[in-house]
Amino acid sequence: MTATITTFAWVPEFARGFVRDIRVRWACEEVGQPYAVELIRDAKTPEHRARQPFGQVPTYADDEVELFESGAIALRIAERGDGLLPEDPAARARAVQWLVAALNSVEPWVTQIAVVNLFEADKPWSAMRRDTVIEDLHGRLADLAAALGDKTWLDGDHFTVGDLMMISVLGGLRNTDMLSRYPNLAAYVARGEARPAHRKAMADHLATFADTPAAA
Repeated sequence: MTATITTFAWVPEFARGFVRDIRVRWACEEVGQPYAVELIRDAKTPEHRARQPFGQVPTYADDEVELFESGAIALRIAERGDGLLPEDPAARARAVQWLVAALNSVEPWVTQIAVVNLFEADKPWSAMRRDTVIEDLHGRLADLAAALGDKTWLDGDHFTVGDLMMISVLGGLRNTDMLSRYPNLAAYVARGEARPAHRKAMADHLATFADTPAAA
């Protein structure tokens, strides 16, 4: 069955490559799950909020369930396919652990960089809190770098849905120098983004905006 992902038909150039449908596309590509894309221009409509109560993208639907939140969707895709979740129960639990850690223990700090650098850059309080935001993020990155160590992936030699989500989160730092202090994390992100499934997902994500005008 072909799943359906709902995402934006158009976003400003600065947001391209960062909209969270890339995570869902990547998961589908990793497990070989066919998917269609439903494009919308406004996520705040009553129709879309019936699927995503917070007015965000992406959403996902298959023959059994409709979901929102990229982490829940990626986990659903991983559970239905092969390769992103180990068969060993303990390793499987650790993969889910890292997915949750990416979203709860790393992404909020990554997101704050975008807030101070972009979304609230013109606010008087933004400059005052920027140093603290950066310091806090470095604390999280240092902890993650120590946990990764010299391993290829977070749990050793096998790429999992936890790595997919962590690399997607760290991809939010793509236009910054925040990973320059952590060569192992920079190499980790580069390995993940070099995977054929990620390359295909990113190319398709970006092609959407190349083919869609700013205004209907």
